[in-house]
Amino acid sequence: MGLETTDVERKSATLPHTPGRLSLKLPVKDRDARATLYHSVGTPSSPTSTSTTGLLVTTDSMSTPFTHRNPSHANDAFSALNQMRANNELCDVSIVVANVSILAHKAVLAASSPYFHCMFNDDMAEKNQTTVTIHEIEPDAMQQLVEYSYVGSMIITEDNVQALLPASSLLQMSMVREACCKFLLRQLHPSNCLGIRNFADAHACKELQTKSHHFVLQNFPDVMNTEEFVLLPLEEVEELLGSGRLNVPSEETTYEAAMAWVKHDIENRRQFLSRLLSKVRLPLLGRKFLMTSVDSEELIKGDPGCKELLLEAMRYHLLPEQRASLSSDRTQERKPDGIRPYIFAIGGGSLFAIHSESECYNPRTDRWSSVSPLLTRRSRCGVAGEGKFIFAVGGYDGTSDLSSGECWNSRLNKWSPIASMGTRRSCLGMCTLNGIIYVAAGYDGVSVLQSCERYDPLTGIWSCCPALSQRRRYCKLAAMDNSIWAVGGVDSSATLGNVERLDPREGKWQSVPALSQRRSSTGLASLDGHLYCVGGSDGSSILSSCEKFDPRKLRWETVASMHSRRSTHELVAVDGNLYAIGGNDGSSAALSTVERYDYRLNKWSLVSPMLTRRSSLGCAVLDCLPMDRIIARPC
Repeated sequence: MGLETTDVERKSATLPHTPGRLSLKLPVKDRDARATLYHSVGTPSSPTSTSTTGLLVTTDSMSTPFTHRNPSHANDAFSALNQMRANNELCDVSIVVANVSILAHKAVLAASSPYFHCMFNDDMAEKNQTTVTIHEIEPDAMQQLVEYSYVGSMIITEDNVQALLPASSLLQMSMVREACCKFLLRQLHPSNCLGIRNFADAHACKELQTKSHHFVLQNFPDVMNTEEFVLLPLEEVEELLGSGRLNVPSEETTYEAAMAWVKHDIENRRQFLSRLLSKVRLPLLGRKFLMTSVDSEELIKGDPGCKELLLEAMRYHLLPEQRASLSSDRTQERKPDGIRPYIFAIGGGSLFAIHSESECYNPRTDRWSSVSPLLTRRSRCGVAGEGKFIFAVGGYDGTSDLSSGECWNSRLNKWSPIASMGTRRSCLGMCTLNGIIYVAAGYDGVSVLQSCERYDPLTGIWSCCPALSQRRRYCKLAAMDNSIWAVGGVDSSATLGNVERLDPREGKWQSVPALSQRRSSTGLASLDGHLYCVGGSDGSSILSSCEKFDPRKLRWETVASMHSRRSTHELVAVDGNLYAIGGNDGSSAALSTVERYDYRLNKWSLVSPMLTRRSSLGCAVLDCLPMDRIIARPC
């Protein structure tokens, strides 16, 4: 009896003795201290510690709260739930799709799908039901999406993506929907891009629809040869053929696509030929193709609307001086996505070398890169860009003055010969206006010239045009306000400052106010409604000074000078800036330096130099696909 204890005594024995009881909440000044906790077996107490039944807590360094995290807990828990689903444990709903029942847990489905969350939480009839029937989803897709709710992964294939995407859209499972779109983007090919585009449009997948449509436009020459294309409805074919972003090597491709679609079901579709042909830019077809392929096509001969479109194209070819008034959407070059302006430096010379090498400059990256070289070395040549081509004509090859010409195809990175001019010309002026290339003045190896010629890229024919009022070489041409402007140069003995203007519709050159300073071998370009003339030679020294002509005020005004003196250089306008390229400064070596002029700030600044020193070069600006894609193609 003496050893027995009462209930009160037993309860009090479970608590620490009051004087030795330890509070784990530290004073403010000690809350950053650290605590040491360990099991004590026969460890003597120290003045700085309090021992309570094997737990030693140091009072001079107490612990902050300890957070325990198990990174695999969520995965483990959902894996366990999925196994429970497979074993029909604690499942509280059966999803029925086309007579197939899929067991699940409402909480899991609601956590993974806003659709189910709304169904099982709001005042919906299904909230308290154990069986829910869903329509418009295929059983396999539903099974995959339910499993995805538990495991967070799935395999998307060509066989299931067309069922998974609309099912995930219905159930508002955005991550699965996005994954399906990414899969379809990776599958894009000319043979299926039209189908994927329409599938995306049907299911409101905006990004997929936009990117697949872009793929169609960029790969149209291959797309037009697929079964998907000839099965398109009329309206979609019209949209494609009418797009200014359509990427085609020439309008011949667009014409052939229209004819292929009509001839696939000729009896039912021939009535739509004129509608489709109005989307083809017939004026931009070559004259030979118009005469041998279009004009001889029986379907076109029997259609009044088609014949009228053909006549419009013929007028555009036969009346080059009236092209400005004949301008329409059908006379504009298409500009596919990714097309950007580049500057091309062609030929020229340095010391005793004459170059055939060519290079291009990307103003957006400030980088120069090489492109295919000329077929013929040319210095003092004329260079201009038109459509998809750069034209280089005349010049000097180190032996004689040239009449030959060649053109560079931006889609092929390749130079090809063109018809020769009627006259040998070096030191000539050259520019383009309304699709026609104009050359003027120059030197034929014997005398200074005042004659002018024009070249029509559509016909491949040179023809004469009105001569200048006086002989010039080392003059420059530029186009502005539907006119050709001839500036400066040298006659048989003196440097010139006079300026002439030709409106091809009027057919004669007219004098306009002269330069404020005589200049030959200058740089000339139009920008923002003004004509800029920079650098050159005044007959005794090479200049850095610059001036611009205001056609409204009919006067030349001085603008900021370049950093370097330049003659036999080139000037081009790109993206609202002027670029003065190469030339010479009076020393023995040609320049590789390039300066950019911002007319808004009236300021010149240096940009990356060319890869090669060049004077007496030719330059042109051309809208091209990215150069890395062009250069990668064989020359």
